[in-house]
Amino acid sequence: MSDVSDFEPIIGRYLTVDIEGAAYRIHVEEAGQGVPLLCLHTAGADSRQYRHVLNDRDVTDKFRVIAFDLPYHGRSTPADGWWLKKYRLTTDSYLAMIRAVWLRLGLDKPVVMGCSMGGAIVLKVAAEYQDEITGIVGLESSAYAPGRYNELLHHPAIHGGELAASYTYGLNAPSSPEESRRENWWYYSQGGPGVYQGDVHFYSNDWDGREDIKRIDTNRCKVAFLTGEYDYSCTPAMSEQVAASIPGSRLTIMKGMGHFPMIENYPDFRPYLLQALDHVAG
Repeated sequence: MSDVSDFEPIIGRYLTVDIEGAAYRIHVEEAGQGVPLLCLHTAGADSRQYRHVLNDRDVTDKFRVIAFDLPYHGRSTPADGWWLKKYRLTTDSYLAMIRAVWLRLGLDKPVVMGCSMGGAIVLKVAAEYQDEITGIVGLESSAYAPGRYNELLHHPAIHGGELAASYTYGLNAPSSPEESRRENWWYYSQGGPGVYQGDVHFYSNDWDGREDIKRIDTNRCKVAFLTGEYDYSCTPAMSEQVAASIPGSRLTIMKGMGHFPMIENYPDFRPYLLQALDHVAG
């Protein structure tokens, strides 16, 4: 029989959150104490991508790490009537989801960290709420990424979970451990029908933060960017354009890393993360 000490320190709970007038049952995981660190997963996936961060004592000794599954994702559920409309994430609805969870949890001056589409929306979070947060950490952050959307991402003749999982598998660095790349593949394969396409609608059709990011003041809100050298979805050049538009931001191109650093190769990602967190909240 397992002793309680065998359990990981992660605590998972459910919370009902009102988002734009609808009630959503949201799954939230957390570990640690200190400055709130709100983590946003990638398109079509869920907060399991942050399990290594949640288990890292060097992070959780200083930060209250919180990761939640967006509505429609992972262990969260859509609101009643979800079957009556097609899921389409937009900049406004995404920001409203993050804001609702943040306020419901009563987070004071959090650091907001997101990857891929999460790395995009943190730019909007900083632009709109820079006096209410400590800073942002953008993983694979771009202000504009057209061309990713297509109708085959949700098609009755195609297994959407396997398609999304296999497409995103190619975004990992070739040197990342196979078991970690396959773990991310597994998370993606479990996505609900049309959810990945709905997220890509935000990321590639609706999102354009090129003007918003010019309003971010790093004297009020610290900004750090981490982008993998092998990322061909959010390329290093795309993150460089973002950083150039935000004076005082810090960008690091991570060697040997792809699009999913927190899950595809955490040991190599970890030093970059600790440096970024120290810059933003140290």
